[in-house]
Amino acid sequence: MENAGAARKLASLAAWGGGTATALAGTAGALLYAEATLARKTIGILTEDKPPDATGWYGRGRPGPALRVALLGDSSAAGYGVFRVEDTPGAFLASGLAERANRRVHLREFAVVGAQTSELAAQIDRALATQPDVTVILIGANDVTHAVPPAVSVRHLREGVRRLRDAGIEVVVGTCPDLGTLGPVPPPLKQVARIWSRKMAGAQTVVVIEEGGRTVSLGPILGPEFAAAPALLFGPDQFHPSADGYRSVAGVLLPSVLAALKLVPTAELAPQPNRGEGVLPIGAAAVQAVRTPGTELDGTEVAGSRRGVRGLWVEMRHRRRAPQAEAQAPDADEVVAGG
Repeated sequence: MENAGAARKLASLAAWGGGTATALAGTAGALLYAEATLARKTIGILTEDKPPDATGWYGRGRPGPALRVALLGDSSAAGYGVFRVEDTPGAFLASGLAERANRRVHLREFAVVGAQTSELAAQIDRALATQPDVTVILIGANDVTHAVPPAVSVRHLREGVRRLRDAGIEVVVGTCPDLGTLGPVPPPLKQVARIWSRKMAGAQTVVVIEEGGRTVSLGPILGPEFAAAPALLFGPDQFHPSADGYRSVAGVLLPSVLAALKLVPTAELAPQPNRGEGVLPIGAAAVQAVRTPGTELDGTEVAGSRRGVRGLWVEMRHRRRAPQAEAQAPDADEVVAGG
C-alpha cells in the first residue's frame, strides 16, 4: 500500500463493496481461526477477575466545569491484566487529561473484556445516558482473532460513531492494534494477523472520519515500540499490555482527546508541515496512518468543501506526547474546588 492506487483500494475496503474484503476473509479466515486457537493455548484462558473499574472523578482540587469522558471497547480499554486501578488505561487517560487541561474530569468506563465491535451498541446505549463531552473507543482486536468478517465489524463501528456524533459527542477511536507483534502468534500466521489488523485499522479510519469522528493509529504503537521492549510493555500472557503498555497507549490518545475538546495550545491549532502534518485525501491519509504510530486523522475542509475529487479531505497530525502524569485512583464522589 505504497501509492495512490493502494489508497483507493483502502477507501473501497471500508465500503466493502469490492472483492478485496471478500478475498481477504475467504483466504485468511481459516488461518486466523487456527492462529487464534494456537495463540489461546499459549495465552491461556482469560481469568474471570474483572480489571479494576476506572470510573470516577479525577483532578482533585482542580477547578470546574468538569470534563466528562466515556471509555468504550474491549480489554485494551478495560485494562485486562492489571490489578491496581491506577494502572488501567482509563486512569492514565483521565489523570493526564486533568493535568493537561487543569480541570476536573469524570470518567465512566463501559469497556468489556473480550468485546467485539458487534457489542459496541450496548456500550453506547449506556454511555449516551451519561452525556459525555468525548467518547474514547478501543475496539477491533477480538474481531480479528475471531475472524469476524470485516464488513460486519466496520458496519457496527460506523453505526456507533454516527449515533454518538448525532448526539453532539466528540469521538476519538484508537484503531485496531497490530496483532502481528504478539509473541504467542507463530509465523506465517503472524504475517496474516498483521495484514488483517492493518486492513481493519485502515477501514476503521475511513468509516470513523466519514461519520465525523477522529482516529489515532495504535497499530504501529503495538508494533516496533512494543516489540522492542516486550518484557516491559506486554503483560504475563504476552497478549495484553502491561501497566507500562497501557500508559503508553493512553499517552498516545491523550493529545487527540485534548484536540477533540478544543483544549490544545493556539500554536498547535494549524498543521505543522515540518512535522509531516498537512491535509490529504482520506485514502492516502489512512494508508500513512496505518504505518505511522500515533497519527491522528480528522475531517477538514478545503476551499469550503469537505470532499475533493479523491474523497474526503483529512487533516493529518502527529501531536506531541507530553510526559505522562502519574495516574491517580479515582474519587468516588465529586470534589469541588472554587465553588
